[in-house]
Amino acid sequence: MKKINKLFLSCILIVSIGVLPSCDDYFDLNDNPNLVQSPTINALLSTATHKSGLTSRNVANIVSNYTQYLASPVASSPIDTYQITDATSVWDQVYLAMADIYDFRESARRVNSSEHLGVANVLLAYNLGLVADVFGSVPYSEAFGMVLNPKYDSEESVYNEALALLAEAIVELRKTDSAVRLGANEDLIHGGNRQAWLKTAYAFQARLLNKISKKPTYNPQAVLAALDNSYTSNTDDAGMGTFVGVNPWAQVAISNANALLGGWLSENFINHLNGTTYGLFDPRIEQITDLTVNGVYVGTRNGEGNRGPGANTIKDECYISVNSPWTSRDSKLWIVTFAELKFIEAEAALRANNRPRAYAAYLAGINANMQKLLVAPTKAQEYIDDPIVSVGEANLTLNLIFKEKYVTTYLNAEAWNDARRHDYQYKDFRLPLNAEFNQFIRRVAYPVGELSKNGSNVPEEVPLFTPLWWDN
Repeated sequence: MKKINKLFLSCILIVSIGVLPSCDDYFDLNDNPNLVQSPTINALLSTATHKSGLTSRNVANIVSNYTQYLASPVASSPIDTYQITDATSVWDQVYLAMADIYDFRESARRVNSSEHLGVANVLLAYNLGLVADVFGSVPYSEAFGMVLNPKYDSEESVYNEALALLAEAIVELRKTDSAVRLGANEDLIHGGNRQAWLKTAYAFQARLLNKISKKPTYNPQAVLAALDNSYTSNTDDAGMGTFVGVNPWAQVAISNANALLGGWLSENFINHLNGTTYGLFDPRIEQITDLTVNGVYVGTRNGEGNRGPGANTIKDECYISVNSPWTSRDSKLWIVTFAELKFIEAEAALRANNRPRAYAAYLAGINANMQKLLVAPTKAQEYIDDPIVSVGEANLTLNLIFKEKYVTTYLNAEAWNDARRHDYQYKDFRLPLNAEFNQFIRRVAYPVGELSKNGSNVPEEVPLFTPLWWDN
């Protein structure tokens, strides 16, 4: 493996299928006898898909309190109340993944595999977007060469690079003469299906193009064009389900049941579903969490912590559940879904003044998410038919689209992008109790580890309510 700067402190060896390649740190470990010196292209594919699934979850884990899916059981918890926290581990995990994907991409070029090159570009674009959407400007152009202290690229340039990577991916994945084919067993997201990866490339392209909805360059027709080449049903969804142990969200639930507290659901999210906020019970709540010991659905106010009367270990509030098809022991980590794309379509079509298409996509998105969560068809249809939901195409609004999409992106990092684009204008969405400032959070502080390793290049800190470039 070539010597590259991977911007991390340590490497986690993951063995999911065969022997996967290990990773170096800032120093050259070319001669380490414990490393796989010439991993096959499909071994690299396994590593890239596995780690991308995990980074999707790990980034979601640090932003899910900001979207108020989760809340801490501890009063005035730093993650709830917008205090500066250290995200070194997540930063390192994403850069570790990107470094391996960079190696994967270079290997794909060497063996003339258009399929592997396309997948590498898709995953590199995705992980680059993950880290940039949390922190803002990040290292990229010098991050994977011989520079030990890489410069930071601007937020907009990183966004444009992700778009360029996807454009190249689409070109490569359209080719049918790849010298090496994707390994079905080693591809932990799409099982070696080139066409599925092509659809996912378009899915990420639609996400990126829609993310700049506040910018004058926003083009809803371009978003819709990308969607036309993307997913057509839930069977197209991109998810990763190979773990050492169980699904990480399920592990949170298991730990919580064993009094290692975490995974408490926010009052805002529970009220969004249980009828409190909108006057309509959403049956998806039954497939997301469990009733409390009191037979009701109750969340925890962000910043308030456990409010009793029971102790923290009394199950009188709702948590992430191993009984949910979204967070069970063997559930996949869903990276992007057909249901989410239907809401992107609804938003873009509405902004393009195509109300019939927008309304059809809005209803289809709800139905797709109901199916994904295994809601009984009669309950799903009853919810969809309610006049609070089925408002008619003339009355469809962005608020309604974002309201329904919020449920669909439960525990997905993309939800924070939506919350910021929508200026947190969900009904009854409140600031956390004891928040550090009186505005909603818009970014995360640069990690302590990066400040210590590359401090001369880290941008000057700004208040955490400062919008990213696409957010203003």
